[in-house]
Amino acid sequence: MTATQGRAAAGNGTGEGAAAGAQGAAGDPGTTGDRARSGDGPDSGNRRGSGARKGGGDPARAARDDTVAAVVRQWQTVRPDLDTGPMEIIGRVNRCAALLQQAEDAPLRRAGLSRAEFDLLGALRRTGHELTPGELARETFSSGAAVTKRLKQLTERGLVERRVDSRDRRVAHLRLTDAGRDLVDGIMPEQLVYESAVLSALDSGRQGELADLLGELLSRLEGHMRAVRV
Repeated sequence: MTATQGRAAAGNGTGEGAAAGAQGAAGDPGTTGDRARSGDGPDSGNRRGSGARKGGGDPARAARDDTVAAVVRQWQTVRPDLDTGPMEIIGRVNRCAALLQQAEDAPLRRAGLSRAEFDLLGALRRTGHELTPGELARETFSSGAAVTKRLKQLTERGLVERRVDSRDRRVAHLRLTDAGRDLVDGIMPEQLVYESAVLSALDSGRQGELADLLGELLSRLEGHMRAVRV
């Protein structure tokens, strides 16, 4: 997902809608394989939810006092029958994404770029070769219409140049100009320094664990969505 899409998905940062969607999909075998393999009975989800609401003997869970924890407590007060476990994960992912994007956009604003525009420039830089608008749309998880609009702005700024295909003039090939490359190369170090500072709250071991867990979740979600599209 691109950062721009992450912002749209984050909404108010609590993940209430996303968590509700996850709970609504609980009957989908493609999303509940781990739960089914756990060996718990059919009411295991309720038992887990009840345990979470009562602390469940987990000091770390009991000590949580972030924005999502407050939202979860409110839902548990008005609807104690709900298992709010998914919200505790999805809500926090969305909230973290929203907070990170707010800060990360600062160097982009100074450069006069939106996050979506920088995603396009970054895709052209990291792939290292020309891309068509369709390929850029796939690389940045954007719609074709949105990519066309952003490319027009970036081309007018002299950051991207287009070459018409010699065999099919309807096809355009896009690449960074020298100015575009210099801009991306100048912004990326600043972005990475900021991200390292944010993640310094976790030691390197915990960062590795988090990266592995998020990678596993993303891989499963992407595989599930591809299966749904087929």
